[in-house]
Amino acid sequence: MFSRVGTEKKYARIAVNVAHVQGVFDYHVPEDLKPILELGQLVIIPFGKQKVQGIIIEFPEIPAVPRTKAVQEILDPVPVVTPHQIMLAQMISEKTLSPLGATIHAMIPAGLSIKADLLFQLSESSLEIVASGNDLLQEPSPSQALILDLLIKRGPLRGRQLDRALPNRNWRKTAGSLERRGVLISQTTLGESSLGPKLEKRAVLSAAPEVALEMMDKLAKKGYPDALARRQAILKMILEAGDEIPASRIYKDAGGTNSDLLQLARLGLVEIRQVPVLRDPLDGVVVESQSPPDLTPDQQIAWNRIQEDFSLGHPEPFLLHGVTGSGKTEIYLRAVGQCLQEGKQAIILVPEIALTPQTVSRFMSRFPGDVGVLHSELSPGERYDTWRLARAGKIQLIVGPRSALFTPFPDLGLIVIDECHDDSYYQADHNPRYHAVSSGVDYAAITGSICILGSATPNISTTFGSREGKWTDLSLPERILAHKKTIQSQLSQASSPPSEERFRDLTDQLQMADLPAVEIVDMRSELRKGNRSIFSTSLQNALIETLQKNEQAILFLNRRGSASYVFCRDCGQALICPRCDTSLTAHQNQNVLSCHHCGYHRKVPRKCPSCGSERIRHLGTGTEQVEAAVKKMLPDARTLRWDRDTTREKGSHWKIMEDFSDHKADLLIGTQMLAKGLDLPLVTLVGAVLADTGLHLPDYRAAERTFQVLTQVAGRAGRSPLGGKVIFQTFDPDHYVIQAASAHDYADFYQQEIESRRELGYPPFVNLVRLEIRSRDSKLAENKAAGYAETLRGWIQNQGYYATRLVGPVPAYFSKIRGEFRWQILLKGPNPVQLVRDHPPDADWIVEVNPPVIL
Repeated sequence: MFSRVGTEKKYARIAVNVAHVQGVFDYHVPEDLKPILELGQLVIIPFGKQKVQGIIIEFPEIPAVPRTKAVQEILDPVPVVTPHQIMLAQMISEKTLSPLGATIHAMIPAGLSIKADLLFQLSESSLEIVASGNDLLQEPSPSQALILDLLIKRGPLRGRQLDRALPNRNWRKTAGSLERRGVLISQTTLGESSLGPKLEKRAVLSAAPEVALEMMDKLAKKGYPDALARRQAILKMILEAGDEIPASRIYKDAGGTNSDLLQLARLGLVEIRQVPVLRDPLDGVVVESQSPPDLTPDQQIAWNRIQEDFSLGHPEPFLLHGVTGSGKTEIYLRAVGQCLQEGKQAIILVPEIALTPQTVSRFMSRFPGDVGVLHSELSPGERYDTWRLARAGKIQLIVGPRSALFTPFPDLGLIVIDECHDDSYYQADHNPRYHAVSSGVDYAAITGSICILGSATPNISTTFGSREGKWTDLSLPERILAHKKTIQSQLSQASSPPSEERFRDLTDQLQMADLPAVEIVDMRSELRKGNRSIFSTSLQNALIETLQKNEQAILFLNRRGSASYVFCRDCGQALICPRCDTSLTAHQNQNVLSCHHCGYHRKVPRKCPSCGSERIRHLGTGTEQVEAAVKKMLPDARTLRWDRDTTREKGSHWKIMEDFSDHKADLLIGTQMLAKGLDLPLVTLVGAVLADTGLHLPDYRAAERTFQVLTQVAGRAGRSPLGGKVIFQTFDPDHYVIQAASAHDYADFYQQEIESRRELGYPPFVNLVRLEIRSRDSKLAENKAAGYAETLRGWIQNQGYYATRLVGPVPAYFSKIRGEFRWQILLKGPNPVQLVRDHPPDADWIVEVNPPVIL
C-alpha cells in the first residue's frame, strides 16, 4: 500500500473532496495507471480509513511526504478540468481562503463529484433484538427513537440521507452515542455518480423487408389478431422510416408495447439498441436569424478598441459603461463573432437565471448551433451533457449565471460579464466563497482572453479601478432606439404616436432618444392629503393612461409577499420565525406566513399565540399586495408577478418573459429580477412602489445597491419610439441616491459615494475580511467570537498589522438564521487576508474576503 520516496516512481498531487480539509495530498501512481494518468483527471484515492474522490492538479518530481499511498482508480479517462481551470482554482483558493479541494470540485457538474459519507445501520445484535420483536432501548430519547425508527423501516442509510430525513436536528451526536453502546455501526462509503449519458431505446429492422412480411403472414395463421396487428403496425412503421426509431415513438404512434418489441427481436425481425442521446435544454427553442445592425459612433469606437486587443496575448480587461439601452449587447455579439472566427470559445455571464432566456435568444439568433446554456434550473442530466459538449469543444458559446464561468472550454478566447455590478455574482452560501467578476478577470488573464465587464451602473470599486488604470474604460452614453424603418413601423402602430421631436439622429439609419423622465413622489405628502393607497395619485393616473393606450407597465418592489410584518394590536407580539430572528412574511394567496431565510411556514393564526386576541394586523407591502391592489383598482388589467414565489418551476422565467413580451399581460409586478437587462418595447411606464427599500440598511453598500436597482429599473421604460415615464414613490425624496437616480446621473452619485467611502474607510480604499461564527448555543457563539477577536487584536499589535482595524465582535444584522446564532468580526486594512492566512480560525468559522454584503 505504501511506497518510499524514489526517483523511479511517478507521483500525483491531488485535491481531495473532503469537508473541512485544506490543502492537497501526494500519492504514487501504480504501474498500470502510469500510461493513462493525466492532469485534471477525476480519481479515487484512499484517505485515512475511507475512499474519496480527488482531482489531479500536478505531477511533482518529489512528494511532500516520505511515504505515499497509491491512486486506486481513474473515474473518467478524459480530464474533468483543464490546466487553466486548475490555475484558476488555485488563484481563487489563495485569494478567498477557500479550500482548494472545494474550489476545484465546484468546477465539475454536481453529481459527478461524490463526497465520502458514513453508512449507518443496526448492529447484528440489534437486528436480532428487532427480529425477536423486542425494543432496542427501554426508554429511548426522542432523537434516538427517530433514528432507530428510520433504520428499522428503511434499512442502512447514508449520513446525507439522514440529514434530509431529520432536518435541523443534531442527529450525529445521538448516532455517535448509539454507536458507542453497540446499537449502531457505521462505515465509510463512496457512492456512485448519479450522472452519465442518457440511453434511449430504439428499434431497427434486422431482416430483409420481404422476410419480415413473410414472417407476419405466417404468424397471422396462428391467431392472436390483436398482438399481430400491433406488430404489423410496428414493422410497417420501421419499414417506412428506413432507420432506427425511438421505442417511445413506437409505443405512442403504433400502439405497440415493450413485449411486442421483444417478440419481434426474438423472431430476428427487429434489433433493439440502446443509443446515447443528448439532453439539450435548448431543444425546441426557435429564434429568427438576425444580421448585425449598423453601429453608432460610440459603439464603433468601443468595438474598434476591443477588436485591436484580440491580437494581443494578454489584453487588459474592458469596463463597458453604457446607459440602459445603449447597445452593450451588440458589442458582446461582435466580440463573440470575432472570437468564434478565431476558432476559440466564449463565456457570457448574466447575473440572474431570469435574464438567461432573453440573452440566449439573442445569441442563438446570431450564432445558431453554437450556443449552450448552463444554470441551476436545468436537470442534472442537461447540465452534464452541456458540460460534456463544452469539454469536447462541440459547442462554442455558453450563456449562464455565475457558475458558467467554470465551463471547461479547451481554448477560451472571451469572457463577458454583463450587469457586472450585480451581487448575485458572489457565492455566499458555501465554499468556495468567490466573486465571479474578479475571478472572471483572473481567468481571462490566465487564458489570455478578452474580458468585458458591462454595466449601466458599475460598482464604485469597479469604476475606481478603471480610473486607476486597472482596466480600460469604454463609454456608451447614448440610448439607441432602432433603425429608422423599425421606428416608423412602431410609430404607425401606436394608438397615439408621440412627437418625433424627441428623436435625434445618430447616423443616417439610427436614431436615439433621451432616457425617460423620472417623477419623484413624496409619499408623506400623499398621506397628508388622505391618500392611504399603495399608489400615489400620480401613479394611479399614469397606470390608467398606459392601459388606455394599450401599452404596458412595470411595477417594481424589492419585497415579495403581501406583508412583511404581522403583529398583535393588543399585546404587540410580532410573529417571528422560530428558527430565525426575523419577521414572518404574509402570503395571502396561500394564507400562510413564511420565512424567506429558512423556508419555515405556518398558517396565518386567527388568534394571537401570546394573548389570544383576534386583532392580528399586517404591515408592510410586498409584490402580492401590489398585485391585489392593482386588480382592485383596475379589475380588467392583466397582471403577471415575477418573484421567487412565482418562478419555482422549471422554465417559469422563460414563460413569464414570453407572455409579457407577447402582450398577454398589461402589467408586470416584481422584485429586482425585472430590473436587469430586459428589452420590452411596449413598456412605457415604470413605477417604483417604494424607492427607498433597503436604502437605510446598516451596510456600507446600501446606498450603492439602491442607486443601481433604481437606475436599472428606470431603464426598462422608454426603449421604443413610444417613449416612457418613471415614477419613484419615496418617503425620503431629498436623499442624494433618489435625486441622482432620478436624474440618471451616475457621475454625481459616484462623486458623493466615493468621498463617503474614503472618509469611513471602506473599499476601494481598504480590503475587508468578514469572519462569522454560528452556533445553536447563543452564549457559545458569543464566547467564541470574543475569544478569537481578542487573539486577532494581539496579532495585530504584535506582528506589525498597524493599519488593520478590527470591528466587533457583534451580532450579525440577521442575528439568528435557521436556528443558529450569528456573530461576526470585520477586519479592515490594506491586507487583512494575510493576517487570517497566517493565523486561520478553526473550521467552524466562515471566512469571506471583500464580501459585497456585510449584514
